[in-house]
Amino acid sequence: MALPQKVRIVEVGPRDGLQNEKLVLGTDDKFHYISLLQGAGLQTIEVTSFVKPPAIPQMRDAVELFTMVKEGLGLNKTNFPCLVPNMYGYEKAKDLGVKEIALFSATSDSFTKKNVNASVDETFERMEEVAQAAKKDGIRMRGYISTAFGCPYEGKIEVSKLISVAERFLKLGVYEVSVGDTIGVAVPGQVRNTLKDFLKSVPLEKTAMHFHDTRGMAITNILISLEAGVSVYDSSSGGIGGCPYAKGATGNVATEDVWYLMQSLGIETGVDIKKLAEASAFILGKFQRQTESKFLKAYQSTGKV
Repeated sequence: MALPQKVRIVEVGPRDGLQNEKLVLGTDDKFHYISLLQGAGLQTIEVTSFVKPPAIPQMRDAVELFTMVKEGLGLNKTNFPCLVPNMYGYEKAKDLGVKEIALFSATSDSFTKKNVNASVDETFERMEEVAQAAKKDGIRMRGYISTAFGCPYEGKIEVSKLISVAERFLKLGVYEVSVGDTIGVAVPGQVRNTLKDFLKSVPLEKTAMHFHDTRGMAITNILISLEAGVSVYDSSSGGIGGCPYAKGATGNVATEDVWYLMQSLGIETGVDIKKLAEASAFILGKFQRQTESKFLKAYQSTGKV
């Protein structure tokens, strides 16, 4: 299959990237970060998660942050989805005017029990009520599947499990399913074989990929996914993030590294790399850390693309 001419990057830094940080960032800093990402040309930026504050302290200002985004950046130019785990979160999101929500589950009962204290089946029971309400209210839904290629507790995951979860999401009415390598164990051959079977059951236009770079395979896995025709990729500026329920799982693949791969292949992203680098420098500076992005390190050292 020919490579896509254009890809859509779903920037998950403000939510997935920040949720595992011990330092709770101020709301003004989060808003500035999001505004820089918007200025870099990113069309989809995941803003926050509507969870109860004790669960994820970093997201405790979800109401205040989304209000600032709505009033300061607007909801027409950029898509600002928010993750909701249950009706508690959904009602808050709906009342604020959120236009798209993200729902999540996994292929592994062990993982979901650590994450949300529920089995996979129970997560779908919870999401059913949310999905029905969202469809009634005209709010778009996207599904996240964690541990798509491997689980820290159950090991390698069978493709049949992944397909089953994806089909359940489609039945809920999501417009897209994000296939997540939560702990960064996927390798190219596994990704190729998984997508070969997965795309027989799940439409290509409803498929997105979400890779972590724990073992340095994310960009290669994205190339394999491009060859399969997938044109939507989740990433995090500067490579920030991780998984609080998977020991040793490092950040999401860096948006800068995804951009560089696409640029080398002549694939359009709509992203201004200089402005994206500014956004990453800002957020990394707040946590006083170096980036995990290979491209960004080189760019910061040389100033050259």
